[in-house]
Amino acid sequence: MKLLVSVLLFVGVASAARNGIDFIQPVSVATFECIHKAGYSFVIPRVFTSVGTLDHTGINNVKNARAAGLTDVDGYIFPCLASHCPSAASQVQQTLNALKSAGTHVSTLWLDIERLAWPANHASNRAFIEAMVKEAEAMKQQVGIYSNYYNWQDIVGLDYHGQSNLMLWWATYDGIKDFSKFTPFGGWTRPTIHQWHGTTTGPCGVSVDLNYVP
Repeated sequence: MKLLVSVLLFVGVASAARNGIDFIQPVSVATFECIHKAGYSFVIPRVFTSVGTLDHTGINNVKNARAAGLTDVDGYIFPCLASHCPSAASQVQQTLNALKSAGTHVSTLWLDIERLAWPANHASNRAFIEAMVKEAEAMKQQVGIYSNYYNWQDIVGLDYHGQSNLMLWWATYDGIKDFSKFTPFGGWTRPTIHQWHGTTTGPCGVSVDLNYVP
């Protein structure tokens, strides 16, 4: 009996693992229904771009995903750091207001912290991220960080643990759907999501990155 219980517990834990995708192309309600049926339980469209504009395609993707019956629908901001860009807080505010105006919302708003046009000054980069997080929290939005060891090292420094209370979406294309190769950084000892495979033709013909939650 103990063996049977142990096996059932193991099966229960194993079945809790979930697959998800992130992407930038437009996806219809019907295609999201296909994605859901294919066994993908969470999706993360981009909702703000690195050139400083709202991603209306992504915002519509959030709406379509929810219309298709998906309930775990997040979104990510790729911050814009150029001088012409809105402030850190404004990028978050514009995104959340646009989602609200579209009649939808994201479960978690992820901040994509990866190397692209970030200044060399760690202090200013930390302040930028902190301003984004503060605005999201002020607007009652759950927020998380997308990054990895080397991006975090270059952008804010490994000694910066200021966001370790937030969920981490860990990006490392190691082809393995687990956390076995995770190296702690930034105060995180374990991620929440692993982005384990880069751009590929995913479920139902959509070009995606593949993600995993144990």
